[in-house]
Amino acid sequence: MPRWAAFVGLTGLLLTALLALARLSQRQFSADDRGPSVSPTQADRLRRDGGTGDPTIPRFETAEAARRRRHLERQLEPDALSTGALLANVALTQGLFGVLVVAGAFYFAIPPAALGVAPTPLSTGPPAVAVGVGAGVGFWLGNEAAASVAEGFGVAFDESLRGLLAPDSPGGWLLLLGAILPLIAVVEELLFRAAAIGVPVAGLGAPAWAMVVVASVAFGLGHGAQGTVGIVVTGALGAGLGALFVVTDSLLAVVVAHYLVNALELVVHEGLGVDRL
Repeated sequence: MPRWAAFVGLTGLLLTALLALARLSQRQFSADDRGPSVSPTQADRLRRDGGTGDPTIPRFETAEAARRRRHLERQLEPDALSTGALLANVALTQGLFGVLVVAGAFYFAIPPAALGVAPTPLSTGPPAVAVGVGAGVGFWLGNEAAASVAEGFGVAFDESLRGLLAPDSPGGWLLLLGAILPLIAVVEELLFRAAAIGVPVAGLGAPAWAMVVVASVAFGLGHGAQGTVGIVVTGALGAGLGALFVVTDSLLAVVVAHYLVNALELVVHEGLGVDRL
């Protein structure tokens, strides 16, 4: 019992540190602090007409227009972090959290099964991947619907962080989709689902659904840089991922689902320039 409790304590410390970083990020990317990110006479025009000069296409911009818009936004905001610096910061912080979680699990001899890594097809086999893909697409569609509803009621969805993460080159997209987003998905699922739900349930007999609620609230608050609507939407996503983890006992399934949500969000809106419905 002491080893389980010690690991849960370590998880709590890591979550506290992540929430503190999220609070700092929220200040950095606050729309109130930064002001409007797009010039109404230049960058907005690129979003409205897709870079074609035709304002009858209100919700799509070409990939080239999206790159031009992001470049112009960054010129208009010289104090903002560059994409490279932001990605490096994400890789460093996420990597550090991941190392601490894995090291803690090894030191306290936490069984892999408690972290959602078991020798069963639904945990680590192709069925887990298939479930993760289906859930990821479904969660992304749910996120899109929730954000669109919020915007319909005049509640802004802060997309500044997403825009900063989007690269301007094919190599940057390869790095983002092939390394940074997988790292984010693995580390956050290790922390918010495996360590915050799986271990307390398996080792301390904590109620599974109560831990899903706790972990989901922390997950939402951990994404404070996305604004109030982003916190609520991300918290709901966390609840869905937590439920998926409880039902499947699979870290792989939630990692795949988490990765797809992030990848689709960036590729559809920043890579392809498709606006929300």
